[in-house]
Amino acid sequence: MNSNVIDLFNYHRRPTSVVHIGALSMGGDNPIRIQSMTTTSTDDTEASVAQAERIIKAGGELVRLTTQGSREAENLKNINAALRADGFSTPLVADVHFNPHVADVAALYAEKVRINPGNYVDPARKFIKQEYTDEEYAQELKKIEERFVPFLNICRQHHTAIRIGVNHGSLSDRIRNRYGDTPEGIVESCMEFLRICKRERFNDVVISVKASNTVVMVVSVRLLVARMEREDMHYPLHLGVTEAGEGEDGRIKSSVGIGALLADGIGDTVRVSLSEEPEAEIPVARHLVDYIGRKAGHQLVPAMACEAFDWLHPTRRPTRAVANVGGNHVPVVITSREGWRADYIYMGSKKPQHPDDGKRYIVDFNVYADMAEQGMAPANFYPIFPVTAMPLVGAVQAPLKFLVLQFGTPSEEYLACLKAHPEVVVVCVSNHQNRLGCQRALVHEMMSAGVENPVVFAQMYQLGDKEEFQLRAAADMGALMVDGLCDGLWLMNEGDIAPADIEQTSFAILQAARLRVSKTEYISCPGCGRTLYDLRTTIARIKEATKDMPGLKIGIMGCIVNGPGEMADADYGYVGAGVNRVSLYRRQVCVEKNIPQEVAVEHLLALIDNDRRSENEGNG
Repeated sequence: MNSNVIDLFNYHRRPTSVVHIGALSMGGDNPIRIQSMTTTSTDDTEASVAQAERIIKAGGELVRLTTQGSREAENLKNINAALRADGFSTPLVADVHFNPHVADVAALYAEKVRINPGNYVDPARKFIKQEYTDEEYAQELKKIEERFVPFLNICRQHHTAIRIGVNHGSLSDRIRNRYGDTPEGIVESCMEFLRICKRERFNDVVISVKASNTVVMVVSVRLLVARMEREDMHYPLHLGVTEAGEGEDGRIKSSVGIGALLADGIGDTVRVSLSEEPEAEIPVARHLVDYIGRKAGHQLVPAMACEAFDWLHPTRRPTRAVANVGGNHVPVVITSREGWRADYIYMGSKKPQHPDDGKRYIVDFNVYADMAEQGMAPANFYPIFPVTAMPLVGAVQAPLKFLVLQFGTPSEEYLACLKAHPEVVVVCVSNHQNRLGCQRALVHEMMSAGVENPVVFAQMYQLGDKEEFQLRAAADMGALMVDGLCDGLWLMNEGDIAPADIEQTSFAILQAARLRVSKTEYISCPGCGRTLYDLRTTIARIKEATKDMPGLKIGIMGCIVNGPGEMADADYGYVGAGVNRVSLYRRQVCVEKNIPQEVAVEHLLALIDNDRRSENEGNG
């Protein structure tokens, strides 16, 4: 049964209530707001003010500060006053974990307070198993209400907004035991608090549900939107991928997750979490918001959703494999010029002079036919047909063929062709203002007709800046990949971006969506005032030492707040435990505690090396 709560094919912002955060309004018809978070100690007024002003000057519209204790909460008064004295009216957001009393104090001095349902009243996670009776569970909810309502009253009195911010990595043991470590558990953790807000008629509420896993993050937000719709709630949403990392991978990962939601009209404020200086996050978020915003007012895409498609619980579209495309194969990568890792290389209308035997080429169908007529054995060549040449698909014999299609092609013509030729892989293109809606529409039309030909998405750009190319391509592919529609990716660009960079971007996008692993993955937090060791230098050292370990996942966390939970599917974790002290994890199990930072990276590498040696000996 179709359970979509948004228009899959036509871009509209999700209608929300308006929240007032100091002088700033969010939600409703207001622009999508951009924000970041300081990495300074909130006890250090001068450093916090200086960093906040850099964020603001870069375009940040809210500034969040970690607030570990009452002393930091009290110092928000001084930070706020200094910013106002410098002429800045940008709202401050206090980030509170573990101590609800700190939230009470922060509400006096910050324009917004973020609380985490996973540790607001529930104790810190110990990953223990405990069954709750319905009566016991109801008592736990009552404890939340008894502590949360007084906080709401303080916020109401001081005109302070709140953010209910759920992180996948810090779900309470109570939630995990009843709902599992699942998107449904993430949503319920949020809804417990939202129902109290609604009952108390407290309306200045922003919500977020985040994860470092982009698929978990996107699906959780979709489920939350649907649940709120059912319960007549319309709160604005804060979007972000936690622990996205840094550099190109952090940007691509953030663009996949955030872009997938923005493209469906979901999101009222954005924070891109990079393990870099906080002001570096702002232009990335700004570009994503502006790029997706260009969809507004597009020409209608007159499509119907396939009844079998479930936007809230997406699974991979069933397809019949053609060679290594579709079926249970990982999505393929196609490049338009020579590459060394791509599954297929498109050569256009020219025959390659010295093809490598190990590579497979896609050539114009006329070139392919000419090669066949000349008696050449095109074992590693495959024809591609434009839609105008569709009648010739059956005349050219090949075990694998590509057909370029876009939504709007008369369905009776192309569907008949696909049904008659299961050896055809569709190359889905679009030059529509809302290319996501248009590309979705073609695949939904195919699904409704019951055809199982694989689909490769071709995205075309005219860009000269590599970062801009990466952000756009990742955002354009995000929803298509989460929806389960992607059997391959073909990025094309007319500009000065090196073919190797385009190919690398393709693999990085697929890895960011958990569809294909091609290199080491790092789950690293952006750091904040809770980080008590040199995070960025450490990340660089670990990446350099482990870069040639494809398939390995390493979590690098500044502190324990999200550490073990956000590293749930990481092989190893490096987590701040105190001032210049680190604990090491294998999966979620701590194996070394409080190691001096100076030797912690070496200990991590020794742990990985020992495990690999033991594994090899066991296999031997």
